[in-house]
Amino acid sequence: MKFKIIIAILIFFHLGIACFAEENEEDKKIPTDEIIIADKEDSINREIHESSVNEIIKLDNTIVNLMTAENLENYIDIFEQQNLNTVELLSELTEQDLEKLGIDKIGDRKRLIKIFTSDEADSYFSQYAGVKRPMGLAASIGIALGIIAALVVLIWLKKKYLFKFIFHKAVKICDLKVKPLVIKKFRLLSKKQITHIILFFIKIFKYILMGLLLYIAAINIFYIFPATSHIAGILFGYIWDPIKNFFKGTIEYIPDLIKIIVIILIARYIIKALKFFKRQIASGKMVISGFYADWAEPTLKIMQVLVWAFTLAMVYPYLPGSSSGAFQGVSVFLGIIFSLGSSSAIGNMMSGLVITYMRPFKIGDRVQVKDVIGFVVEKNIMVVRLRTHKNEYVTFPNTVMLSSNIINFNTSSNENSEGLIIHTDVTYGYATPWETIHKILIDAALATDYVYKKPKPYVLQTSLDDFYVRYQINCYTKEIEKIPAIYTQLHENIQNGFREAGLDMTAPHYEVNMVQQEVKPAKR
Repeated sequence: MKFKIIIAILIFFHLGIACFAEENEEDKKIPTDEIIIADKEDSINREIHESSVNEIIKLDNTIVNLMTAENLENYIDIFEQQNLNTVELLSELTEQDLEKLGIDKIGDRKRLIKIFTSDEADSYFSQYAGVKRPMGLAASIGIALGIIAALVVLIWLKKKYLFKFIFHKAVKICDLKVKPLVIKKFRLLSKKQITHIILFFIKIFKYILMGLLLYIAAINIFYIFPATSHIAGILFGYIWDPIKNFFKGTIEYIPDLIKIIVIILIARYIIKALKFFKRQIASGKMVISGFYADWAEPTLKIMQVLVWAFTLAMVYPYLPGSSSGAFQGVSVFLGIIFSLGSSSAIGNMMSGLVITYMRPFKIGDRVQVKDVIGFVVEKNIMVVRLRTHKNEYVTFPNTVMLSSNIINFNTSSNENSEGLIIHTDVTYGYATPWETIHKILIDAALATDYVYKKPKPYVLQTSLDDFYVRYQINCYTKEIEKIPAIYTQLHENIQNGFREAGLDMTAPHYEVNMVQQEVKPAKR
């Protein structure tokens, strides 16, 4: 129904314009006269449109568009003041005529002559500058009705068959090929949602195609009638001018594009060289004094950021629109937002760099941060993540890591050939000789798996309390991942040792209750 209304409006509109144009065709004829442009030696008689002595007839839009495309719009006023406003008059001008009109630059004169005398310009003018068509009103109306009929048929075919087929095919392909969009086990879009998005874009394309068909039909219908042919030129320019400017701008941008490509290629080869040195250092094939192998990866990332930042600074002046105020304003705005909203992030990044080169731990190490003991499973420029023995993941910002005391059990065992010392405390009364307690504790440690026999476990008496002595058994191990199991077996062996020796591990505790007695006064 909507299409029928639109088509009916177009028919009545164009029929009215056509009738008006036919009735006033004779009135549109403009008398001409002769003017002298050149001097006596080069005088040429020109026919010009005459309206009144003081009236200036504007150039046709198509002529203006051609001159603007060649950056010659400054000379439009000259031609309008001389009433040189038709292609017939402009095509007869010579360089001497243009010089007499005040166009001093030789290059501009040649470009104007080329525009006015080229086949492209003549074709353009003849099609869209309002040249009379050798056809009557009936023929024009018949062609217009034919265009409208063809438009109706195309829209009907598109709606009835083409897009039904496209929708059916799209649904079928989506059922077979499309999979849910998942990033790191997080489902962003389901299969059904992706299908709906694809069908939505197909529907948008359908309406764009419909609008394009209506637009092309309008251009052709306007072109048929002399009274509206200039409108066809304007409508055609709305499509052709952006396309022409796009390709023209693309061709003019090729030198800058080549510069950008060269800069990016140089940056890529620099990064490839850095990756080569990183592999050599990480594998131990290249040794730099004071530079640890585990620094190679983070240093490469830092150098990549610096290289790409420098590359962006080099490429920026060659980007399209980089010199425009809008582009620069957006850049400043983004810089301010980044500066105001990323203070904590910048702090974490700087702390991450410091931690990287301090080397307090590496991936896989068993560390203690505050009250949390776990294995380092992730270390990046922002955070550090630990996995506890209970498979709990604890995340610490790098600023917290930098300001906290970090105990690295792996570093203690790796850098010391004797291994990590694990220990536990036992209290026992003074009645049992300390030699007996020492023997029980050392034998329990030697019977524990993953405890080294050499160096031999030893016992320390850490305190002499009121009712018992505090003993501490110390033993060596390098099996850091098994520390909870080692402690469990050690405690079991200590209990078994005391039981086999016939000793009760319960420590004596005493409580004294003081009874206050009433004191009677002495008799006198």
